[in-house]
Amino acid sequence: MTGLQILNLHHAFDKTPVIRGVSLNVAPGEMVCLLGPSGCGKTTLLRIAAGLEPVQQGDIFISGNHVAAGQNGIQVPPEKLGVGLMFQDFALFPHLTVRENILFGIKSVTAANEQWLINGLTGLGLDGYADRYPHVLSGGQQQRVALLRAAAPEPQIMLLDEPFSGLDVSRRNVVRKRTLDFLKTTGIATLMVTHDPDEAMFMADRILVMENGLIKQDGKPVDIYFKPADAFVSTLFGPLNTFTGTVKNGSVETVMGHFDASQHQNGDQVDVLIRPEGITLSSTNPKGTPLRVQSARSLGHASHLTLTSDTGHSSAPLEILVRMPGVYLPETGSLVYARINAGHGFVFASNRAKQTLL
Repeated sequence: MTGLQILNLHHAFDKTPVIRGVSLNVAPGEMVCLLGPSGCGKTTLLRIAAGLEPVQQGDIFISGNHVAAGQNGIQVPPEKLGVGLMFQDFALFPHLTVRENILFGIKSVTAANEQWLINGLTGLGLDGYADRYPHVLSGGQQQRVALLRAAAPEPQIMLLDEPFSGLDVSRRNVVRKRTLDFLKTTGIATLMVTHDPDEAMFMADRILVMENGLIKQDGKPVDIYFKPADAFVSTLFGPLNTFTGTVKNGSVETVMGHFDASQHQNGDQVDVLIRPEGITLSSTNPKGTPLRVQSARSLGHASHLTLTSDTGHSSAPLEILVRMPGVYLPETGSLVYARINAGHGFVFASNRAKQTLL
């Protein structure tokens, strides 16, 4: 196949496994994000794909060419792989202008290269910056220059390691959109590492969720969010309300109502996970579960509420987190009614002993 293909990759440091049987592919024009917590193996995988770490076991193909293999010793040097690599620190040369930085990897600059440079600067909002030096640029501008430098030699594969982590929130939103638009126009197969789930949801055509050196789930962003493979995948998108119950007749009952548990055996203990944004509140409609307001705070675009429910099985009330869109600030101590939005409740086997909330 064309693009990037990795097959059954294993890697260890000092006999400690960090990559364990990973296989993936990235097609031309596709943006794939490796998402996971620090230490899960994302950056190591990216460095191996870039040729910066030797393949210990497994195979790597770029545009159908076998470029690395742990079994027979194939290891094409990084500079011959046709890979563009961009680290989170950008690493621009301070003594070179923007133009010189971008064209640094091109041995013989042609008129076509110069025109590509002009088009790239224009497309990324850097008109008039060709003769400036890195120290006068903002972080977002430096990021875009680093991106153009990585793309200038027309690589077959682009590898990005946390490219937006050093930017403030408002600048990050603008820069990542421009970056995505630019990469889509080039048609380069792109593999990006991030620990930010919102960033992965925005950037990716597909998300690969990593944990402990394994790919836990490979899917479109909407499927990763609404159909997580397990509890770990679901927790990547923020805090969850967790209710533990026992399966009976194919369902589990909690203080928030009944949930389908037909994929589990009767008598199994399961966790019901509900996202804060998966709960809708009403101060007037009594059809939902009654909850007491402990606190309500506005975040501008949304309101964060902490609610309590007396389950009748504990001396302490059950605490429930809810995120409502817009401004919704009922009085502390008032009663509200909660309903679960479809697609926001997940049932997984419980792997810890907890008090059953029935």
